[in-house]
Amino acid sequence: MNLRDFVRSVPDFPKPGIMFRDITPLLGSAAAMREATRQLALPFQDRGITKVLAAEARGFVFGVPLAMELGAGFVPVRKPGKLPFQTHRFSYDLEYGADSLEIHTDAISADDRVLLVDDLLATGGTMEACVKLAGLKNAEIVGAAFVIELAFLKGRDRLQPLEVTSLISYQTELADE
Repeated sequence: MNLRDFVRSVPDFPKPGIMFRDITPLLGSAAAMREATRQLALPFQDRGITKVLAAEARGFVFGVPLAMELGAGFVPVRKPGKLPFQTHRFSYDLEYGADSLEIHTDAISADDRVLLVDDLLATGGTMEACVKLAGLKNAEIVGAAFVIELAFLKGRDRLQPLEVTSLISYQTELADE
C-alpha cells in the first residue's frame, strides 16, 4: 500500500504560498491507518521501547496505536494547563513568538526507552521540545518517527543525533512531487 496516495495536497492553506499536506484521507481509511502504524513500528519493533511520547493533537492519533503495537505505554505532551497532575514545562521560541509544552512529572523515568512520534516533521521545534522534556528525567530516547517529513525545512537536522524515521518525505513544496 502506498501511503502517499492517502495524503491530499491543498494549495494556499492556511495562507497563500503554503502547500498543506492533509492526512485526513489516511485517517479515514482503517487499512491505511493500520499500515501506517505497522510501518512506524517496524524499525523499533525489537528495540525495547517502554514509552511512546507524542505532542497534542495529531501526535496522539498515531502515538496511541503505535504504543499498542510496540507493547509500550503512551505519554501525552500537552499545552500548558491541560494536564491535571504536576508537570514539567519547556518553553521554546517560534518564528513569531513563543510556545510551551508540558509533561506529567511521573510520566517517564530514567529506566524508560522512549520513542517520539508525530504526524509531521517540519522545522522540528515541537519535537525538539519533546526531546527536552523527556531528557528532564534522563530517559533514553531511542528515536523519532513521523508519518510525513517536509525535508526541505530541515527539521531532521534539529533532532540530531536522534534516529529519525519518516514514512513519506516531500523534498519540495510542490504538490505533485
